Amino acid sequence: MDNFVPDIYAQSIYTINYKKLKKRGIKCLLFDLNNTLTSYDNDYPTDELRELIFELEKNFKVIILSNSGKDRIRPFKEKLNIDASYHSLKPFKGKYKKIMDIYNFKDTEIATVGDILVTDVLGGNRMNFTTILVNSISENEPFITRLIKIIDNRIRKKLNKKELVVRGKYYE
Repeated sequence: MDNFVPDIYAQSIYTINYKKLKKRGIKCLLFDLNNTLTSYDNDYPTDELRELIFELEKNFKVIILSNSGKDRIRPFKEKLNIDASYHSLKPFKGKYKKIMDIYNFKDTEIATVGDILVTDVLGGNRMNFTTILVNSISENEPFITRLIKIIDNRIRKKLNKKELVVRGKYYE
């Protein structure tokens, strides 16, 4: 179960203490797209998201790392002017390793941010990255994500019983 426990649990991407991440030596932020940066029914970044990414880019390499396809990712990649990886097959290690090779980052310099334990947190923990769990933006999700969330919710219940990850009890 340890592989499903995030290092940090924040309410949203807007409540993460990025200054602390910088002090910890984090140089790269890998953000999940759907229900982390935006809801599934939103096709373009909001002004608030654009402002956040613009500020983060001053201190970090910001990359979208998503299991979604290229057409879903493209508008965010272009409008936010950041790199992105589509069909990333999280939690498998392939795309994570590729990002480390391309940008020459060490595992201690990367943090992943996402809303799902079995993809975002597990994938990051398998790579020894700093992992950050945030609450999902919306309950509106495609069928495959709802199936993944069934497994995710079972793991959350077990973690909640052990008081390792308690919904609404945030920590840094």
